[in-house]
Amino acid sequence: MDTDFDSLPKVKDMPQGCAWGVFDKDGKKDIIGTLNLLTQSVVKATLSEARDGVSISLNWPLNAMSIPLPGRIPPTHKQMTLREAGISEGTGWDDEIHFNTQLSSQWDSLVHWQHQPSGLAYNGITVTKEALSAANTAANSMPTLDHWHDAGGLVARGVLIDFKEWAEKRARSEGKTGEDAVCHPLDGHRITVQELEAVAVDQGVEFRLGDVLIVRTGLTEVLGAPRPEDFAKLQNGTIAGVHGVLESARWLWNRHFSAVAGDAWAFEALMPLKEDGSPGGPNDLFLHPWLLSMFGMPIGELWDLKALSEHCKASGRYSFLLTSAPLNIPGLIGSPPNALAIF
Repeated sequence: MDTDFDSLPKVKDMPQGCAWGVFDKDGKKDIIGTLNLLTQSVVKATLSEARDGVSISLNWPLNAMSIPLPGRIPPTHKQMTLREAGISEGTGWDDEIHFNTQLSSQWDSLVHWQHQPSGLAYNGITVTKEALSAANTAANSMPTLDHWHDAGGLVARGVLIDFKEWAEKRARSEGKTGEDAVCHPLDGHRITVQELEAVAVDQGVEFRLGDVLIVRTGLTEVLGAPRPEDFAKLQNGTIAGVHGVLESARWLWNRHFSAVAGDAWAFEALMPLKEDGSPGGPNDLFLHPWLLSMFGMPIGELWDLKALSEHCKASGRYSFLLTSAPLNIPGLIGSPPNALAIF
């Protein structure tokens, strides 16, 4: 698939670059988007990344978020003996977990955020609660995460763009010290395409079709143990991430990533900007409608990238085999990624 953003077939009433229909086959509407890029040959070539016998979890604990978020319940974990559960008189344990899928490391499915003017999800699909309540995945016509299991989950080449490490190294080279040399994720830096490319060059990374782009800002490291000054920064509502502008969307499509992820709250910088460049609000998200709705490109958020960063820096390798298997339940809108980086 080598169609670039500006050459994509025009979709009626949608902006240029909308990829609806690109992955349709045999008259059937596609529901997994850019995961289609992970062909057998692409996956086979990726397996050579796993050669050192090192595996790193990219999953933040479900209960790691220390800041209450309205509308998103904190996880509850109940342990009970088999006797208490009324299952058996033998000695043993069960447990139950109740959690919101957006409060820790997650994948956003292609229904999580629609193209707001039309209200449509990926491939022009109208999302309804009734459709999301399908009894099984075979009956589920919504582009949700359970369909990943029919595709064998996600097995791809992951590429870490360690923006935090790169920016701090550059600051030190300019003679900055102390806090002046820290790239704080709550200062709201908007990472440009030019910066992403510069980090890749410095890390010796060349992007390939089907890669999963993973961007580190250091956010989960702050949110897991915030200091008083971090809480003060949080009040500003500025969170580092990829710059939410058309140039970024075009670049992400033209690089043919199968998915994007990071440790940021929304992958894109918050708060978003309006079209005129003025500060926007949560409803003005820019990359979310482009990636999820118009490209069919999943977004991973709040991933734990600290150990990955340390290993990449020590080994000098910033690409790896990435595996991810979300939960398997019909109509799944978000899920822990259960992601591993394998070297």
